[in-house]
Amino acid sequence: MKSEQDCEISLSIVVPCYNEEGILEELLERVQRVAGEVAGGGFELILVDDGSKDRTWEIVESMGARHDWVKGLRLSRNFGHQCALTAGLEIARGECVFIIDADLQDPPELLKPMFDRLQEGFDVVYGQRESREGESWFKLATADAFYRLMEKLSDTRIPRDAGDFRLIRRCVLEAYLSMPERHRFVRGMIAWAGFRQVAFPYARAARKTGETNYPLSKMLRLAVDAITGFSIVPLRFCGILGLLSIFVSFCLLVYVGLSYFVFGSTRGWASIAAIVTFFGSVQLISLSLIGEYIGRSFMELKRRPIYFVSESVNSDSNSTKLGL
Repeated sequence: MKSEQDCEISLSIVVPCYNEEGILEELLERVQRVAGEVAGGGFELILVDDGSKDRTWEIVESMGARHDWVKGLRLSRNFGHQCALTAGLEIARGECVFIIDADLQDPPELLKPMFDRLQEGFDVVYGQRESREGESWFKLATADAFYRLMEKLSDTRIPRDAGDFRLIRRCVLEAYLSMPERHRFVRGMIAWAGFRQVAFPYARAARKTGETNYPLSKMLRLAVDAITGFSIVPLRFCGILGLLSIFVSFCLLVYVGLSYFVFGSTRGWASIAAIVTFFGSVQLISLSLIGEYIGRSFMELKRRPIYFVSESVNSDSNSTKLGL
């Protein structure tokens, strides 16, 4: 008699987890119900523990012992959401891959209507948030500003108000996994890959338990990765600042000359301090932008793996294939 794991896998559900002990059992129940409707018995649930400090891994092990379609990876430390997601995507075997966070803010029940859209001939169906419950005005404002900025800076169209919540075909997954960069911005990389993509509007629910795993510091880091990974406009901005500095310097030179020769007055330390401060600021901004790109190049040239797996459940994966 065939076991669950022996069935042909048509659907993989990849879930990065970090300190999610309070929600995993509900996630399992809801995912099992909706995945069964879409794929019958041919699905797998891949839970990636990104160095959690609570009982997340113990619960994943328990789930894997009860269901052989539940696969678990435990990363050797906290490598970050995008790396944890990549770890799960690397071992996914399904012809379709459903990416969802563990906090249930993106309802698993949307898998069925998203799968229906995929069957219309699309390769990527990405969730686009029409509303976001339980999030502060600051979070909403900064998210909107980020997407607007990306529209201006990047040649790649990254959909506004869309996270990593999406359903993709195998061809898109293979395209994503072929990209070798270490600083990963999954939604941007999938957008860059092309294929036939369509938005799926939905209302994002409030987080049920725990705290957000994306505080301001991580949001800023992700924004920097997104901007520097998909645009060289900031480097061009350095050149624009240089041209602006030359123009301002010429205007100041004319002003100083007129002050001395026409009005007979000599400017004091205040004007000198203002000039030095202005040009010093321009130089520091330019150096910081250039340094960010050089730093990314330095990290890429090291060719280090982007994660390591310390333990696994129902999977023989024990290290990343990327960078080895």
